[in-house]
Amino acid sequence: MKINTNGISLEQAAAAYLSQVSETRVERKTTDGKSFAEILNQKGEELNGTRNVRFSKHAAERLYDRNIDLSDEQLERLTKGTEDAESKGIDSSLVMVDDLAFIVNTGSKTVVTAMDPANNDKNIFTNIDGAVIA
Repeated sequence: MKINTNGISLEQAAAAYLSQVSETRVERKTTDGKSFAEILNQKGEELNGTRNVRFSKHAAERLYDRNIDLSDEQLERLTKGTEDAESKGIDSSLVMVDDLAFIVNTGSKTVVTAMDPANNDKNIFTNIDGAVIA
């Protein structure tokens, strides 16, 4: 690959390349055309009506990439922890379920991101109002 360096810095060239790469990213779909996030949210709705939490695209990708499979019991505890946080006036909560950490927007009952011990070496959580151990 030939790189044209006429008047641009290495950082500018890298940024241009990375923007092209991110634009070509394809969302992973199952054989029936659903994304992982859609399947995860459907599973949650099936368990207990619309009471369960939803998963943002980012959170669903983190679960998928890290091979985190939530059991029905863990999903129930995550939902209960989210409801408990909301009842205490927490807007953005860390909800711990076993060794898994979830950042949840309690107003929309949406999991924003998910972490497991292997991917959270510093154990630092920011931009939260409170925490619940479910």
